[in-house]
Amino acid sequence: MTANIPLVNGTSQCTVTAHSSKSYEACIEFYSQFLQLESESSNANSTLLRNSGVSLEIVLREDANKQAESEARVKKLASERDTSDWRSTVSDSFVFKSADAASCRAALDAKFSNVQAYPTDLFPMEVYAVDPTGNVVGVTQTKNAVSARPTAPPLSAGTFTSTLPSSAQSTIGLDSTDEKSIQLSADAVGDSSDPALKQKAIAVMTSGGDAPGMNANVRAIVRTTIAKGCRAYVVMEGYEGLVRGGPEYIKQFTWEDVRGWSSEGGTNIGTARCKEFRERPGRLLGALHLIEAGVDALIVCGGDGSLTGADLFRSEWPSLLQELKDTGKITPEVFSRYKHLNICGTVGSIDNDMSTTDATIGAYSSLDRICRAIDYIEATAKSHSRAFVVEVMGRNCGWLALMAGIATSADYILIPEKPASSREWQDQMCDIVGKHRSRGKRTTIVIVAEGAIANDLTPISPNDVHKVLCDRMKLDTRVTTLGHVQRGGTAVAFDRILATLQGVEAVNAVLETTPDTPSPLIAINENKITRKSLVDSVKLTKSVAEAIHAKDFKKAMGLRDTEFVEHLNNFMAVNSADHNPPKLPQDKRLKIAIVNVGAPAGGTNSAVYSMATYCMSQGHRPYAIYNGWSGLARHESVRSLDWKDMLGWQSLGGSEIGTNRCTPEEADIGLVAYYFQKYKFDGLIIVGGFEAFVSLHQLERARSNFPAFRIPMVLMPATLSNNVPGTEYSLGTDTALNALMDYCDIIKQSAASTRGRAFVVDVQGGNSGFLATNASLAVGAQVSYVPEEGISLEQLSQDIETLAESFETAQGRGRFGKLILKSKNASKVFTPEVLAEVITAEAKGAFNAKSAEPGHVQQGGLPSPIDRTRATRLAVKAVGFIEDHQEDICSARADDEEFDPDNRIVSVTATVLGIKGSDIVFSSIRQLYDFETEIGKRMPKVIHWEATRAIADSLVGRKKVEVKH
Repeated sequence: MTANIPLVNGTSQCTVTAHSSKSYEACIEFYSQFLQLESESSNANSTLLRNSGVSLEIVLREDANKQAESEARVKKLASERDTSDWRSTVSDSFVFKSADAASCRAALDAKFSNVQAYPTDLFPMEVYAVDPTGNVVGVTQTKNAVSARPTAPPLSAGTFTSTLPSSAQSTIGLDSTDEKSIQLSADAVGDSSDPALKQKAIAVMTSGGDAPGMNANVRAIVRTTIAKGCRAYVVMEGYEGLVRGGPEYIKQFTWEDVRGWSSEGGTNIGTARCKEFRERPGRLLGALHLIEAGVDALIVCGGDGSLTGADLFRSEWPSLLQELKDTGKITPEVFSRYKHLNICGTVGSIDNDMSTTDATIGAYSSLDRICRAIDYIEATAKSHSRAFVVEVMGRNCGWLALMAGIATSADYILIPEKPASSREWQDQMCDIVGKHRSRGKRTTIVIVAEGAIANDLTPISPNDVHKVLCDRMKLDTRVTTLGHVQRGGTAVAFDRILATLQGVEAVNAVLETTPDTPSPLIAINENKITRKSLVDSVKLTKSVAEAIHAKDFKKAMGLRDTEFVEHLNNFMAVNSADHNPPKLPQDKRLKIAIVNVGAPAGGTNSAVYSMATYCMSQGHRPYAIYNGWSGLARHESVRSLDWKDMLGWQSLGGSEIGTNRCTPEEADIGLVAYYFQKYKFDGLIIVGGFEAFVSLHQLERARSNFPAFRIPMVLMPATLSNNVPGTEYSLGTDTALNALMDYCDIIKQSAASTRGRAFVVDVQGGNSGFLATNASLAVGAQVSYVPEEGISLEQLSQDIETLAESFETAQGRGRFGKLILKSKNASKVFTPEVLAEVITAEAKGAFNAKSAEPGHVQQGGLPSPIDRTRATRLAVKAVGFIEDHQEDICSARADDEEFDPDNRIVSVTATVLGIKGSDIVFSSIRQLYDFETEIGKRMPKVIHWEATRAIADSLVGRKKVEVKH
C-alpha cells in the first residue's frame, strides 16, 4: 500500500489511552495491523500512528483499576461475539471508511480473534474488532451509512480506491472525551481546493408521534439539500439518535436513499421520545454528535414538544459549544466553525394542534381514515337504525373530531375546546339526536375526541356517551374506538404535497437564516406556504392547553386559529338545520337558488347540502335547480330542498341535483330569467367549473335586459382541472388528486415489479396542467407533460436519456417503477400509446414503456374530507355574501331607468369565491372575465402552480431543455 492512498479514512484525529505497558504495546500492534497505519513518532508514553487522512495517538497512563476495567470489558465483549451485535451493545466506538474491508479483516491474524464481520466473513462490508483496551473499532466500505452496496473493488493488489472522508464516523461519549478530541476534517474547515469538501451539511429528524407524510418531508429535505450542493444527513430515532450519535444514528444520505418514500406511511428514519435530551447533559451530547458529523443546520419534523426541544437546543447552542470547548472536547477551530446552529421546524402531527398553521403534516391523512371508517359505520347504522359513538384522537385539540363531524354530518361532537357541564352536554346531545330522529333520520353518529372533557375537567369517555344514549334515548348503541388506525397507511395527496413543499421551504429557510433570525416554523395558511416564528407558534399552542386546564375555555377558543372557530360555528349552524328557530327575522329571510354547472366534481353535493342546511338555520329558503340551465329552461326543474331528503349528501360523490355543461345562453337565457322572476330568487350560488364561470359572466351581462338577474350571485369553483380564474383551489381537485394518486401508486408498483418498465399515464384536466403537476409531486413521477409547455422533441429526447440513466443506476433494485404523466391536451400527436411506443423504441432495450388511462376514475368516488369541509366553509361564506349584498342591489332590481350595470357597487355583486395565497377572496366576474382570463384556452392568464412544477421536476432530477423559438 502506498502512503498517499490510505486503506482507511474518516475520523481525522483520535486518542486511545492504555493503562498498562502490556496493553500499550498491544494497542500499537493492533492498530498498525488492523488499519495499516504507520508510526510517525514514538516515545515511552506516546506513539502517533497515521496515514494521509487519519491520525491516531496511543497514550500510556498507568492505572491498575482502569486496566482491570479494560480487561473485564474485553472479556465481556469476547464472550458475546457469537451472540450479540457489538454495534448495539456498546455506547461508543470508532468507525473508519475503507474501500476494502476484507483487507482489514485479513490483517487481524489469530492473535486478534475478537472480530465481527457483516454481512459475512467471506465478503465483509463492515468489520468490527475489540482493541486491547476494550474499545470497539470498525471499518465500513459502504458508500454511505445506509447503503447496502459496496464501493468498487480494489483496482489491483496493493492499490485501493477510497471514498471521500466522512466526518460522521465515530461515536464519542462525554465520559471519555478527555481522551479523545474532535478536530476539523477537511470538509469542516472548508479550505480544500475540492468544491465537494466545502459543502454545508443539513440534517433532518422526525420526532414525537409518527404522522403520514413524514417520509415525503424527509425525501424533499434530503433531495433539496443535495440539489443545492449541500450534504444531507438524517438523524435516526429522533432525539434519541442525536444523543447516541455515531454512523448508526447520524447517517449521510444520498439521492437514491429516499427513492419511493413519498408513498410510504410512518417515518422510515424512526422516531422516539428521549428523556436524556430533556436534560442539559443529553443536549450537550447531541451538540457534540452534530459537530462530529459536521452538521450546520437541523430540520425537525414533529409536534409542539419536539419543536420546543429544537428551539431550546438552538438557544442553548452557544453555551453548549462553550462548555465543549472549555472541557477540551472540541478544539477552538471547531468552536469557531460551528458556533451557530440553524434550526427549522416542520409540523408533523395528526392532531393538527399547532397554532399559526392551517394544517400539519398527517392531519388530513388521519381525517381521511376517520371519515372512511364513519362512512362504513353509517351503512351498518342505517341498516339497524343504530347509534354509534366513535372515539378519535386529539388529546388537547378537537380538530379531528370537529372536521370529521362536518365531513360526515355527525349528530354531535365532544371536543376539549368547548366543554359544558355534564348535565348540559347530555341534555343538548339528547335534544339534537331526538329532533333528528323525530324527523326521520335512522342513524345517529356521535364523535368523541380523546381529550373531551366537561367544564369541570372531568373526562368524557365514549362509554359515558353510550350510557346516555342507551338510558335516556333508548337507542341501540355501539362504541367504536379507531385507535392507531388513524396514524396508519400512506399519506393522502394533500399531505404528500404539503410535506414536500414544506421540506423544500425548510431547506431554503435554514440556508437563509442568520444567527440573529428567530428559528422559523414552516406553515400553510389557506393555499400558501409561509414562515412563522417557531418559538411564538409553540408558545401559542401550549397556551391553549394551559387555558383548558385552567378552565378558561373562552380564552382557549380565542387562542385557536380563526379557521377553527369558523368551522365550529359552521358545524353548529349546519347541524341545527331547520330544527331550531331561525336566527334571522322574517324580513331578512331570502330565497336562494343553487345550480351545478359543468362536469361532476368531488364536494359538489357537500356544497349543496351545506348551503341548504345553513340557509335553513338562518331562516332562508333554499332551492335547487335540477339538471343545470337546460333542466330549468326545458322542464322548470326547480325544487325546494328538504332536510330529510338530503341526508347523506355530505359524503356522496357526483351531483345529486344533476349537472351538465350547458350555459344560460345555450339553454335560453330569456326562459332562465322568466323562472328567476317567477320564483323571486334573492340570490344564486353556482357550483361548477369553467362553464359555470361563463354562466356567471352571461348572467351578469344580461342584467341590463333582465331585472331578475339583479341579485347577488356567487360562483363556487368546482372542477378537477382547477382552471377557474379567481382561485387557486376548486372543489374536486383534492378528490381527483387522491384518485389519480392511488391509481399511480398501483401502476408504479406494477412497474417496479417488472423492473425495467415505465408507465405513461393519461391525465385529465383540459388545457390545465394543475392535476398532472400536483400528481407528479405526490407520486414522484419522473416526467410530467402539461399543455402549458407541450412536448418538444428535444425535451422528450432528454427525458428518455434521463430515464435510461435512472434505470441503469437502479440495477434491478426495488422501488424503481417509473411514471410519466401526460395531460390529455399536452399533445394531440403524442397520445399515451404513441408516447409509450416512441419511448420504448428510443430506449433501445434499456427499458420499455406501457400506456395507462385512468379515465373518469380521476373524478373520484366519495369526496375527500378536504373537499367536504371546504365545501361547507365556502358554502357558508357564499350565503353570507348574498345576505350582505342585498341592499347594494335590491333598489336596482326594480328601477330599469336608474340601473347602471357598470356601477362598481352593483358589478361586485356577481363574484367568484376563491382562495388566493393566504386569503379567501371575492373577485368580480367582470374583472376576472375581461382582464384575467384566456377565454379561448379556458384558462386564467396567471398560472399559479408554476413554482410547484419546478419543484416536482427538481426532486426527481429532471433536466429541462430550453427550447429556442
